[in-house]
Amino acid sequence: MKPKFYIGIVVIIAFSIFAFGAFQSSVTPYVTFSESFDSVRNVQVMGYFTGGEARYDLEKGYLEFELEDVEGTRVWINFHGAKPANFENAESVVVVGKYDGILEVFQAEDILVKCPSKYEGG
Repeated sequence: MKPKFYIGIVVIIAFSIFAFGAFQSSVTPYVTFSESFDSVRNVQVMGYFTGGEARYDLEKGYLEFELEDVEGTRVWINFHGAKPANFENAESVVVVGKYDGILEVFQAEDILVKCPSKYEGG
């Protein structure tokens, strides 16, 4: 076989390893709040409102609320940005960000809400 063939194989393998590594580092895993306490990178946590009050400062674009994960761990969420549409009607909420151990809050960079389906019978 020709040397170009071997070089091509090596390039393809190297590119595949690089692409897999880049994909793995860009994936944001789902974890619980207790698992997020030790994470140094962004994670996703799904939770439910605790029935408490969500506070939103319209001028500063700052949202603060308490969320409870599937294990029952409750954590305050801080989010700088626009409050998601239908936030008050959400069945569950996914927050993407990091836990700040100093402030003891989860600093969310993004919020995804799951609202009740208007197509469900009832």
